[in-house]
Amino acid sequence: MTALPEPVLQWLEHLKTQRRYSAHTLEAYRQDFRHLVQCHPSVELPQFTESHIRQAIATLRGQGLQARSLARALSAWRSFFKWWAPQVGMLHNPAEGVRPPRQPRTLPKALSVEQAQGLLDRAGQPAPSDAIQWRDQAMFEVLYSSGLRLAELVSLDWRFVNTDEYKSQSWIQLDEAEVIVRGKGGKTRSLPLGSKAVHALQQWLNLRHKLVPPSPSADTQAALFLGARGRRISPRVVQIQLNRYAARAGLPVNVHPHSLRHSFASHLLQSAQDLRAVQEMLGHASIATTQIYTKLDFQHLAQVYDRAHPRAERKRK
Repeated sequence: MTALPEPVLQWLEHLKTQRRYSAHTLEAYRQDFRHLVQCHPSVELPQFTESHIRQAIATLRGQGLQARSLARALSAWRSFFKWWAPQVGMLHNPAEGVRPPRQPRTLPKALSVEQAQGLLDRAGQPAPSDAIQWRDQAMFEVLYSSGLRLAELVSLDWRFVNTDEYKSQSWIQLDEAEVIVRGKGGKTRSLPLGSKAVHALQQWLNLRHKLVPPSPSADTQAALFLGARGRRISPRVVQIQLNRYAARAGLPVNVHPHSLRHSFASHLLQSAQDLRAVQEMLGHASIATTQIYTKLDFQHLAQVYDRAHPRAERKRK
């Protein structure tokens, strides 16, 4: 395995202890710097120039790294040199002026209205009866009702808490049929909860105590959704449970939690045609991100047109 320069190791330790970066992100950054060192094994860190960075990007792209991975690597290199260069008197951040390759904008995978309804109505299955089943029903109803990101869903508390030990960042307000979410960039937004989501949450909260351990932590006491071991539910468990739900519903597609977020957005646009409102609800900083869903909406409208308009006569692909 390629050894990393000592300054890079110090930077990674800084991110771990001072910035609280996750182990997953830190390992990704380690790999990014291994790539950089492998591209320029004889170049010392103070000798790096913009040309070296561009050559590394070109080399890695030629080796098959995707645009998203290259963008992350470039961001890691830029952040390191921004932190380290002033310490050693480097006058220029060699990664500062390098742009990442453009990433293809792919259409998100959304369920049809019928598929979403079949999934949440538990087609062909009995109604939820125990704590785990009602927890899962509530989670998926909230994802589709409010268009939350997966990380936002698992961060929810069952009420607002503000103590010396713990302060809520995201929580539900059932009486107001509302969810308060702190999303990307630390921005907080309020979203409505549909009646189906409110009902499922009420049923789950009546049973939630069955998963609370004898001596819960402050985080466990506040968490809306708990795993079988009595701690705040993990994103991975949400993914696994949703795939099981989809399989039981007979859906022919792999359903990810983000599929319900995408379905929320595309179904709203099909009905309301209000791009700005959907942008606000999704928590997108730029409307350009939300505009991806207009393509989904056009596909739906084109299908309706082909089926219904007497003068369509368009070839179906």
